[in-house]
Formats: sequence, C-alpha cells, structure tokens
Amino acid sequence: MKNQGTLILTGLGLNCEKETEYACLASGAKRVDLRHSLDLLRGQVSLKDYDFLIFIGGFLDGDYLGSARVGANRYKYGANQFGEFKDQISEFSASGRLILGICNGFQLLVKLGLLPFEELANGGQSVSLAHNRSGIFEDRWVHIKINPKSKNIFCQGMDEVYLPVRHGEGRLVVKPEAEERILACGLDVMAYADEQGKRTEHYPQNPNGSWAQCAGLGNQGGNILGLMPHPEAYNHYTNHPHWTRLERPQSVDGEGLRFFKNAYRHLQS
Repeated sequence: MKNQGTLILTGLGLNCEKETEYACLASGAKRVDLRHSLDLLRGQVSLKDYDFLIFIGGFLDGDYLGSARVGANRYKYGANQFGEFKDQISEFSASGRLILGICNGFQLLVKLGLLPFEELANGGQSVSLAHNRSGIFEDRWVHIKINPKSKNIFCQGMDEVYLPVRHGEGRLVVKPEAEERILACGLDVMAYADEQGKRTEHYPQNPNGSWAQCAGLGNQGGNILGLMPHPEAYNHYTNHPHWTRLERPQSVDGEGLRFFKNAYRHLQS
C-alpha cells in the first residue's frame, strides 16, 4: 500500500496532537497532517487522501454526555459533500487503511461501533468504556501484555510494553453475547499486567477494572486498534518516570513507538 499520509484530528477538546505527530515522524511517517476535526466534518479535508487516521486523546467536547458520545454522534449522523461520515469511515477501514484510537480516541471508536465488530453502518455498539472502578481519574504507568492470539498490525512482534494511562472512563464493559466472540477472535489485543507480565485484575496494576483485564481492542481485519494507554506519551526514553535511574539505552526511542513503527512498516511494505 502506498504511504499517502497520516491524518491526526485535533480540536474540540483534544490535546495530544504534538506528541502523536512526533511519534509518527520518529517512526517513519513521510507526511503527517494535523487538521481540526471540523475541517473533516466540513469537507475541507478528505479521508481519501490518507492511509492512516488517528483519533487522539483528550476530552472531546468536554466529555459531556459521557466520553466521546457527542463526537461519536457527530460522525455517525453527519455528512458533507463526500457523503455520510459513517460511510466514509467504513470505506476507509474496508480498504485496509489503518485507524488508531488512543484513550479518548478509543472511547470514540467503540461508541462509533467501529470496535470490535465494525457495526458502524448498522448503528450497533457491543462494548463501551465506563467510569473506573476506583471512582477517580487514574494517572499512572502500567504494564501491558499483548495477546499472542492477536493478528493486529499495530502489535506485531510485541509481547509486553510499559505505558502511561490517564483517564477517568477506561473500564471496558461488554455485552454478554459479545464476550465469547471477542475472546475467540483474539480481539482483546492487550491486557493490564503485573510486573511479571501476568494479566491481573488487581488495582492499581489494573487501573480501571476492565472486563477480562482488557486494555485495548482490535477489529477482525487487524487494521484498527483502540487502546486506553498512551503510546505516544512514551516516545523517548526520557519519558520513562525512572529514566535517570535506568541504564542508558542504545536507542532513544520510547517503547510506545513500537506501535507506530509497526504501522509504518506495514504501510511501506
């Protein structure tokens, strides 16, 4: 697939665009465009010009009516000269192009119905993200275990990763009828783990109490990933909270860049 470019949507309360842009450029991106979300909504930018779409973290629309709910409705029921947004996004995904949703972006993807079963065109939603069991905003670093059954493009060759989380609504809840299918297809691409790399329910290693310890979901095509941890926030080794106590690594890259490098390796292959 030709690497046309990466689109990072900003504005309306989102706030992680600069770290995400850096992570893309440090991982092999040829072109990264930061565009206000309204530019897409008004038809001033087209998804057809990109092969990688990133929904970043922040507080989209102030999280009124719940995290990303207003934004999801805007995309599900809006349209421009290119047609309905839900059809544009469905076509983008069906063509094998990449979609990444980080934190608030993950909340947006599940409320759109894009994860885990791409039910957007039918208005369905099998999962959601609810308030953390702790009842507080969680801002901490956590260990993440990648599901070996996952075929997700972003997670190829990965086993464990250490990343920060910062969210108040990160607890994944799943409709009972969807649980078996998610597990059978390996769509629970990553889980919260302890320091030994074992999946855990225990707080604070599991910061929100998600179903099946799940920290992120993928689709069956493997080209969409949504996750609550922030890979873009560990883009340099000095982002690590204990970096001054660690041995100087051979590379300056932070562990979070592994997701982005996998994406651009796929796009350039």
